[in-house]
Amino acid sequence: MQNFLIVVDMQNDFVSGTLGSEMAKNIVPAVVDRVKLAFSNGETVIFTRDTHNEDYLDTLEGKNLPIKHCIKDTFGYQIIDELKYYALKSAVIDKPTFGSEKLATLLKNANEVEKIESVTLIGLCTDICVISNAMLIKASLPDTTIIIEENATAGVSEESKQTALSSMRTCQMIVK
Repeated sequence: MQNFLIVVDMQNDFVSGTLGSEMAKNIVPAVVDRVKLAFSNGETVIFTRDTHNEDYLDTLEGKNLPIKHCIKDTFGYQIIDELKYYALKSAVIDKPTFGSEKLATLLKNANEVEKIESVTLIGLCTDICVISNAMLIKASLPDTTIIIEENATAGVSEESKQTALSSMRTCQMIVK
């Protein structure tokens, strides 16, 4: 049985950059501690990275969120310094939008080789990318335990974070 930890979008632009927030900064120690624990427990760690091009503002997402962020190969696109060491030792999946079908497919294929016991998600933002990836993973692996670690996630607002966590609970995911 394998266990996976998915570290969602812990990038400079979401922590201290163009879309950064105090909520995001406040979860960094919990995220770092959880990643260290995953490495010591032998979990497979995968990082996702929100990835946009210079034409971001011309995309549908960019028209709805007209703030350039996570432009490929910029400082804002990079994984935060506190996690760079671990990202170098892990798979990193660039995703052009909220959820990653590539991530869901990778996990589905891994499950066919060796059953996945659990997939845990942490990171940013609970109410956008964490929930999107959690839902894609749940759809791909309906019999796998999906866990969201609340203390290692942050949302756009506390209210929208709690709404997302409630939705994930409703879809039979464990929020702890």
